[in-house]
Amino acid sequence: MPLAAESTTVDVTYDARHGYVATHPQLPAPITALSLSALRARLGRQLDIAAVNVRLKLDKSARRQRDQRRSGGPARASDTSGQSAV
Repeated sequence: MPLAAESTTVDVTYDARHGYVATHPQLPAPITALSLSALRARLGRQLDIAAVNVRLKLDKSARRQRDQRRSGGPARASDTSGQSAV
C-alpha cells in the first residue's frame, strides 16, 4: 500500500477584480482563478503535484466570498421570478 502524499498548503485571498489569488514560495507569480476548484487544479499543475494534495488556506475575504457563493449570493436585479429574495 503506497503512503499518502503530503499535502501542500497554499495561501488564498479574494480580489474583486481578479477572483481568487493564490501565493506560494514555489510559485514564480501568483495564480488567479474565478473558482476554488479551478484554482486548485491550476496550483496542482504549477506545483507538479496532484490537485487533491493541494490544501487551500483561505483568508477572511476568500472565506466570505466562498460562503456567499455557497448560499446563492446576493439577490440579483435580473431575478424575474416574482418571489422576494428575503
